[in-house]
Amino acid sequence: MLLSTKSVKICLVIPSLQPGGMERVMSELVSFFAGKEQAELHLVLYGKSREIFYSVPDSVKIYKPEWPFNNDRRLLSTLRTLSWLRRTVKAIDPDTILSFGEYWNSFVLLALKGTGYPVYVSDRCQPDKYLGRPHERLRRWLYPGAAGIVAQTSQAGEVYEELLGHKNVRVIGNPIRPITGSGNPVKKEKIILTVGRLIDTKHHDRLIEIFDRVKAEGWKLIIIGGNAIKQDGMSRLKAIVEERGLKGSVILTGTVSNVEEYYLKSEIFAFTSSSEGFPNVVGEAMSAGLPVVSYDCVAGPSDMIDDGETGFLTEPFDDREFEQKLKRLIDNNGLRVKMGAASRDRIRMFGAERVGEQFLSFITAHLNRDKEF
Repeated sequence: MLLSTKSVKICLVIPSLQPGGMERVMSELVSFFAGKEQAELHLVLYGKSREIFYSVPDSVKIYKPEWPFNNDRRLLSTLRTLSWLRRTVKAIDPDTILSFGEYWNSFVLLALKGTGYPVYVSDRCQPDKYLGRPHERLRRWLYPGAAGIVAQTSQAGEVYEELLGHKNVRVIGNPIRPITGSGNPVKKEKIILTVGRLIDTKHHDRLIEIFDRVKAEGWKLIIIGGNAIKQDGMSRLKAIVEERGLKGSVILTGTVSNVEEYYLKSEIFAFTSSSEGFPNVVGEAMSAGLPVVSYDCVAGPSDMIDDGETGFLTEPFDDREFEQKLKRLIDNNGLRVKMGAASRDRIRMFGAERVGEQFLSFITAHLNRDKEF
């Protein structure tokens, strides 16, 4: 709550609210901030795709360019968008601004350069990911002028402090939606579950090979996810399943709308991704009470998983150790139950209310005391 009756204008800036992890987190923050009685909320969408997939409270004022982005005249459209964004934010005259997107934050900072508005930015990818020379140069030039940087993980915070030399970096994880079901208990099945796009960096092929070596009688490996970024992972993985004779025990579902049911009926969550910003699916699995075996990749799993308590972390690509940890869980129901309960307790620290308060506190810290929430 605010300590005074004066409202605070919060401007949230993101290319779009189409389906996606970054967009989902922003949508949850929009709903959280809109629930604050004295917050006046403004949402600015400036990307090529301006359709809104996630629900937005009626009290939120939404701004979108009235003209389409013309790819045939890309430079002109980009300059026009920069000008529109600057004019729009100046018309809003916000007290604070939050921008999402590693390829987009520099665009926002450039558009608002010299306006004096405090802009807080958050990249949503692997922190040491190389964005290409133009983006890297822009980031090094513009990020020091941001009011603050939100890092999703402790490793990301360290990277940003070292690479960008910014003194105001705050580590705030993603809000994890609770996976609790409809109230009716779901019968557990001998399922090892993984969720993620069928792209090379998820290494589903390695997970299939690990599962094959474990030889867990009666168990199934279910892989939820569809093709992405022009990679035909589905065909490649189906070929591996056929070649190893695992049809029936390794199931590729594609994209599903009922992923929550799979979390609730599974026994173990396995994660072999080598590149993450903040793996929401690990948090969702833990919220459903699943022990997790995961590569300790940069970044995210180590911020959620307490090795040996809520699951196991292994060095990326150390598949023998991954296999041993997975087999240990398969063979020990008591350990699965114990770690699953610890996972559910641990992940509560990433509840939407708590994460929302952390964001709110950070992006309003510069305001006068009588405006604080």
